[in-house]
This record gives sequence, structure tokens and C-alpha cells, in this order.
Amino acid sequence: MKADTLKVTDIVLWDKPGEKVLLLGNHAIARGALEADIAVFAAYPGTPSSELTDTMAAVSRKAGVYMEYSTNEKLAFETALSASWSGLRAMAAMKHVGLNVAADAFLSAVGMGVEGGFVLMVADDPSMWSSQNEQDSRVYGKFAGVPILEPSSPQEAKDMTKYCFELSEKFNHFVMLRTTTRSSHARGDVVLGELPENIKLGRRKYGEFQKRPDRYINVPAYARPHHPELLEKIEKIRDFITEAPFNRLEGPKDSKYGIIAPGLSYAYAKEALSWLGRDDVKLLKLGTPYPVPYRLLKEFFDGVEEILVLEELEPVVEEQVKVWAYDEGLRIPIHGKDYVPRVFEMTTRRAVTAVAKFLGVDTPIDFGELDRNYGEVKAVAPPRPPSLCPGCPHRNTFYAIRKAATAAAIFPSDIGCYGLGYLPPLNTVDSIIAMGASIGIAHGLDVALNGVPGEALKAEGDGRKKKVIVATIGDSTFFHTGLPALANAVYNRSNVLIVILDNLVTAMTGDQPNPGTGETPHGEGRRILIEEVAKGLGADYVAVVDPYDIDKTYEVIKEALSVEGVSVVVARQPCALYRVTQARRKGERWITYHVIEEKCTGCRLCTNAYGCPAILWDPVKRRARINEEMCWGCGGCAQICPFDAIVPSGGGE
Repeated sequence: MKADTLKVTDIVLWDKPGEKVLLLGNHAIARGALEADIAVFAAYPGTPSSELTDTMAAVSRKAGVYMEYSTNEKLAFETALSASWSGLRAMAAMKHVGLNVAADAFLSAVGMGVEGGFVLMVADDPSMWSSQNEQDSRVYGKFAGVPILEPSSPQEAKDMTKYCFELSEKFNHFVMLRTTTRSSHARGDVVLGELPENIKLGRRKYGEFQKRPDRYINVPAYARPHHPELLEKIEKIRDFITEAPFNRLEGPKDSKYGIIAPGLSYAYAKEALSWLGRDDVKLLKLGTPYPVPYRLLKEFFDGVEEILVLEELEPVVEEQVKVWAYDEGLRIPIHGKDYVPRVFEMTTRRAVTAVAKFLGVDTPIDFGELDRNYGEVKAVAPPRPPSLCPGCPHRNTFYAIRKAATAAAIFPSDIGCYGLGYLPPLNTVDSIIAMGASIGIAHGLDVALNGVPGEALKAEGDGRKKKVIVATIGDSTFFHTGLPALANAVYNRSNVLIVILDNLVTAMTGDQPNPGTGETPHGEGRRILIEEVAKGLGADYVAVVDPYDIDKTYEVIKEALSVEGVSVVVARQPCALYRVTQARRKGERWITYHVIEEKCTGCRLCTNAYGCPAILWDPVKRRARINEEMCWGCGGCAQICPFDAIVPSGGGE
């Protein structure tokens, strides 16, 4: 087979060392892990790390690698860590906010060391393209005392992954491989290396755990020596990575200008210098933003009179460089966040602007004029707000919630595509913080607004009315961090309704399985029913509804709201996008709907209250109409139309 006829998963396992292929950064990391003879891979899916996770899931059985979609990032970290303690090479992967969930184990276990190489892949999301913040995971690594490597290209992503395992084993220490949205999703040529025999033969590897209380039991007596040992180890690593193939000096040695560029910022620095036509700048390409190799810094500083640290987000490298320079008695200007913004991702414009300012030259184009002209472009192409997909079961659930609870209720929600319920006309989301927070916020609001159990009822005489609180959370998110939140609400006798939106996939990050599906990459999972979990935790009311039946969903939610205590309603219907995608692959058709013009009164309930993007308004005829190319046949519009003007039409794709 030719490379251009292969699937990515085939290429990742292609036994063609020396062959050049085009790979996404995340796919290159997967290949690097396989070339490193990884044995265990565990992850919770999260953009921008998802392609790595899904690729490992697709190839794991054939490669003899144990792979799991862990319930959350802390469990992924602990699964990989214990495999490493058993002598196996292991990797845990997550997005940046996932490291917050894993942080307890991450920070507590860092001094305990590893046996088999252990690599923690963390994908950051500068500019928050699909995240609730843009935290810089390098700060975590520096805080914890974990060396960080950051690739500047897909080729380097593959090679660096393999190097990370080797570095981890050399120093018996964790290693963090940090990417960003751009480096994870960039495509580039990658030269394949040799695959180990275990991977080629699909041979599972098994470890052996040696009991070491002084290392693996973190009671104070054993844990105290870890911190000084950790500090000493970091300095040894700092010296060792001076010779790492990802760190190097470029440009004239006698230049008075020097630029330090870690990770993908190196590519932006090269582009900026090329655009400015400057080849007289000394450049330090840094693949190890922590710890910065001091010996290499010493060589880099020799002869320079001014320095720019070009990096995204936090001044992690800048601070290390400035502290070292001060201690060395070097009094030269070191620029960083005074030239490079501390928020949002690096861009060509930002790099060119910062480098031009640093060199005291003009930018090649007038970016201000570009901004002035951009207004005209916006007038031609107005922004298009996101929306729940046509046929999305969450729309029906939100519609029923809003109808049953009224707009006066408070609606905490969670991380997932259902967060789009905040948009009109649904307007059924009032807060989003982090995974699992919807239930915790709902409980806290009940305490703050309604008081302790029974207090609200006793207070009727003072004019206060009970506030209705309805939390919404997805199925995967519920298993991720909703379980302890539900236990807390039940334990503390909260009075809230929790609607769990069960679409039978982890939809937002690419349709990965979760405990509610029972599917695993190895086909050996056990399905866990959310309603049984809710009953087991002691919820006062538990029901399951099909959101495609809006009237029944409304009735059940209305009943749940009348119950004193914690009510749980599981709204279960497969993700419409997933369902339609599968149907298209199989060549199947589905029913679509259309509007009977003679029956439509133009009440606009379907557009102003329901809001499916397949339903359009004809301003001339003053009637609703349905784009049947977009209709996925859920029938929700037909159910809510008070004049029976929407009916099945057959067809579909």
C-alpha cells in the first residue's frame, strides 16, 4: 500500500523506518510512543489532545499496548504511574485543565520517582479555542519539579516523545511533554523510526512491582527526603539536557542581538526573522523550557547586548533567564512580556511585531491599516454563533426544562456541547465553570438562597419563595467528577434537580466511549447505568426519559421539581451527530420534516422558543420552513408546533 492510501492509524503502525509521511502533531506523538515501546497508555479525552488518545485507542490492540479511556485525568495519571512503578513504559495524556484534576496525585507523587519511563502529555490551549481558560502547564511543571519538553514541529514531537521516555528512565523521574493547540494540530513531514519487536508483533508487556515502602508510601517520615532529592535531581537534569538534540544555538556567534524561543515559538521566531530579512540575530532554540540549561545560556549570552524571550502565555523561560543572568552579574536588557502579550496564543503578527520592536525596525506591513480594513471584511462575513446540532436531544431537554421550571429558575451547567444551551432561544444555562461543577454550584445556590433543609418552608411567612435550581451535566462529565458532587448533594440534603444529559458518547471531544456506554478499546468494559448509580447514592427521585418525547420529558421534569430533596432525571438519547454520521457510513436514510404552509400561522414558536438551525423564517411569506438537507429527523419541532403544521416528509440523505 502507498502512504497516501493508508489511514492515519495504519501509518502510525507502518513498519517503514526512514519513510517520510505527513502527520498531525498528535499523531506524531503516538508514533513516538510506539517507537519507544510503550506498554500502557491512559487518558481522558480533551481537545487539543484528543487525536493522540483516539489514535492510541485505534492501534492499541494491534500493537499490544494496554489503552484505556480513564474516567478522569487523575485516574489516567495513576494508571500510568503504577504501570511505570511496575517497570513498564507508560504515558498519561490530557488537556491543560485536566492537569488540575490530576494535580493532587501529580504533585504528591513527583518525588517518589519511576521505574519504567513515564511521560505525562499535556496539551495547552492558548486563546481558549475549546477551553474555559488558557493556563500554562509549564508553571505546573516548574512548581512540581518536573522537566518539560516542548516540540516545535511534528517531527520533533515524535522524536521528543521517544527522548522523554529515555530521559525519564535515566533519572527515574516524571517528564512532561507539553504541546499547544497549534503544535498538536499542525501537520508536517515526519521521518519514521524503527518500531520495537513487541509493537510489531502486538505482544503485550507485563511488569513486576517491587514493594518499596520508603518510596511508595508517602507518610511524612518517608516523604521528607523526597524534596531535597528532587531539587538535586532537577539540577542534574538541567546539566544533562544541555546536550539534548532539541536545544541548539543558531545564527552568528558575534551578534549583539539574541532571541530565546521555546517550543513552537521557535518556528514563529524563524518566520519573523525571515520576513524581516534579518540573518544577524543569534537564536537559542529551546526544546526544554524547564529546566533551562544554564551551560547553554552561558554560551548564548557571550557577546550579546540585548535579548528577547519569545514565548506564549506565562514568562516561564523569561523568569529563569533573568534570575540566572542576575546571579551571574550580567546587566543587559532582557525583554519578554514587555514586548510579547501575556494573553492568547503566539501568531506570526505577534512574533513579527515583537521582533521588529526588539530590533528597532518597522514591520513589513502596516498592521494598523490591516485592522482598519478588517471592519469591511466583517461586514461581508458576519460572525456565525455556534448552535446545538439539528436533532440534538439536548435541545428538547432544555426546552422541556425551561417550560417546566420557567425562566425564573437558576440553571447551573457544565463542560460539554450542552453549554450551548445558554444561547437564545433556549437560555437554560446560567453558569459554567469546570467539569462536575454544575452539581456543586446547584447545591451551593440551594444553601445560599433556600437555606438548610426545611428552612425555606418555615420561612414562607416572611415572603421568601423557594428558588428552583436545575443543574445540567453530561454523561461523561457525570462519571468524570459529577459522582462525588451528587454524593455531596444527597449527603447534605440539598433540594435541587439534576438533569443528566446522556447522549451515550463523549460527544464534545470526538465520540469517545465512557462508563455509560460500556465500550472500551479492548471491548471488555462493563456498562454502568447512571440511574442505578443515582439510586445507589440515595437520590430522592430518579427517572429516565427519552428527550425525543418532549411531552413525557416535560411531565417527568415537572414531577421531579415537586419532590423535596435531590431529584435526578436521566435524559437518554444518542448524540444526533454521531447517529447521523453512522447512518451515512452505512448508506441509511432517515425521515425528515417539512412545514405545511397552509397550516403555519407564523406564530414563530419553532424559531423563537425551540431554535433548531434547520428551521428557517421566510420574511416574505411570514411562515416557517425547514431546510431538509439539515433536518436529522428528531421530530421535536412537530411536537412543539401548536397547529400541527410540521409533519414528516420522508427522504433524508
